[in-house]
Amino acid sequence: MEMVRAWASRYPVSYATAHSADDRALAGAPYFGRDQRTAHRDGFDKIYAVWWLNVFGPELVRSVGRERMLSTPAHRVEELPNGSILLVTWPTAADFSSDAARLAQARAHAHLRPDLDFDTLLHGLRERSAALAPVRPHFHPDAAPLFSRVVEHVSSHERPRLTTELNSWQLPERRQWLPASSALPQDVADPQPFLERYSLLAEHLVAMLHIEVPSVRQATPESLTDIDFFFWREDVPDTRSREGLDKLAVPAVGAYLGQVLVHHLDGQWIPRDKLMENQVLVGDRVWLPFIRAWHYLRSRQSLLDFSLTQAFREAERHRATGPGNPPP
Repeated sequence: MEMVRAWASRYPVSYATAHSADDRALAGAPYFGRDQRTAHRDGFDKIYAVWWLNVFGPELVRSVGRERMLSTPAHRVEELPNGSILLVTWPTAADFSSDAARLAQARAHAHLRPDLDFDTLLHGLRERSAALAPVRPHFHPDAAPLFSRVVEHVSSHERPRLTTELNSWQLPERRQWLPASSALPQDVADPQPFLERYSLLAEHLVAMLHIEVPSVRQATPESLTDIDFFFWREDVPDTRSREGLDKLAVPAVGAYLGQVLVHHLDGQWIPRDKLMENQVLVGDRVWLPFIRAWHYLRSRQSLLDFSLTQAFREAERHRATGPGNPPP
């Protein structure tokens, strides 16, 4: 605290704070609902928020009133030699989101801004505390490898909300598989050219991603998660040409997924003349990897709903517990 006091006394500013970056983000700092141009023009021309620790510069002190600011109900209010005022709402920063600390924060803000409603301020602060409360992940096991990486990637103030959303995720209704008894029969005389085509299409995906996703060269189940995460992180469905995605990416992704099913789950291609009708037989199910790829690449959300990771995990899980295979 003494270091802050010494710094604020030596380097006067219009307004400085010490607080949680996550809470500031949830509060809308530094714009507080203003457009960027207005915020840059006006700066901190009024007290839009009160944090755990605040240093109000001389101009802001004059606009509020020195006596009003010095009489703020807070843990510590101190006048600094340069005309600034140091205000600390609560004794410790570690529990800034506790209800008692939020009450103190709301009281201080309402005192400094009598035009604002105390109950409204307190309600907003409590909402922010609730949004920051940690949420324990319990993701669907088929999607957990991908969801864990997605949550780790977002800003920490977004993680509780995103974790809650992903905890409630359910298997998609369109699940791109059929019972083996309903499989479309092979309708090509010579399957070899088609098998070679699948391999070539899968290599197209390797060519597209080998720099950004090195594991794509290995064609392992783990590489599927790396691909999922890269596509999600880069928002590929919404930042790439839809024509290019449907013409090039869908066939490449479908073939790659099919090849992983073949090589790691003892799958077997059932070639069809129409690309979207091609199937991979795994146990007593047939999977439709090209249809899966089409749904997968519709949007950023669909990358999660129809992930390659989940498709492989479901196929693996069902194969392990299917007829003739005792549960592991």
